[in-house]
Amino acid sequence: MLELIGLSKRFGDIVALDGCSFSVAPGRMLGFLGPNGAGKTTAMRSIFGLVALDAGTVTWSGAPIDEATRRTFGYMPEQRGLYPRMKVRDQLVYLGELHGMRVKDALEAADRWLDEFGLLDRAEDRLEQLSHGNQQRIQLAAALIFDPELLVLDEPFSGLDPIGVNSLGETLKRQAAAGKTVVFSSHQLDLVEDLCEEVAIIDAGKVVLAGQVASIKERAAHRRVEVHVSGSDGSWLAESPDIVSSSVQGERVVLVVERSFPIDEFLVSAARAGQVMHVEFEAPSLSEVFLEAVRR
Repeated sequence: MLELIGLSKRFGDIVALDGCSFSVAPGRMLGFLGPNGAGKTTAMRSIFGLVALDAGTVTWSGAPIDEATRRTFGYMPEQRGLYPRMKVRDQLVYLGELHGMRVKDALEAADRWLDEFGLLDRAEDRLEQLSHGNQQRIQLAAALIFDPELLVLDEPFSGLDPIGVNSLGETLKRQAAAGKTVVFSSHQLDLVEDLCEEVAIIDAGKVVLAGQVASIKERAAHRRVEVHVSGSDGSWLAESPDIVSSSVQGERVVLVVERSFPIDEFLVSAARAGQVMHVEFEAPSLSEVFLEAVRR
């Protein structure tokens, strides 16, 4: 299990981490979310000893992380750390060797991942000759080549087209299913909701919400209501202190309401206005939970 416990870090007057804590178990994929500047990258870099913490500890399987343990971790930084003029296959093999792989094993792994990402025919190209999205794939292959126990990925979906996003998502799900621990940050909250069972939301250096996505949504203070009443214009909607926000979209009324909202009375009013064609009453999306958690 990966655990970040009470991490604190200042850069001059800037508080990057302020008691940041969360954990993720093997075989789980956690989405690490937060606004720009919230501390996500600093927290991720601390796992690899790239940030000298002012306080707090990072542990793996209950023990502090030493250099040998870090060699079993895969890291994909937001800013690429690869060599633009080096050939793709040579670069992956070299990075595999740095992690202790034999050349033969590194070559086999490099070609396996290049084939996985549809880039085997570009193995002899220099990295700079590849598109942004394909460079992103090579960066992920570099993190995966030595079969890491932990994957830490900072904005891995950035710059990928929908096909690339789907392919990468499937790769990460397979890694988690194989028992690996996966942590990644992303601003694509719908994607995180589809991929992850767990999230940790950080704001101003503190984790303000963490846990299973389904439980977090169920505990949320608000609910989303949508009703389609044929032939109506929404004028039937009565005011209520339990309505946080409302919008009328043709014959549809969309509300964000408190958990105490009297849904039965609302549906009776809707039925009086016309034929009710469609009703949704559900927990908020992860995006809505996120906005509530960081109060933006």
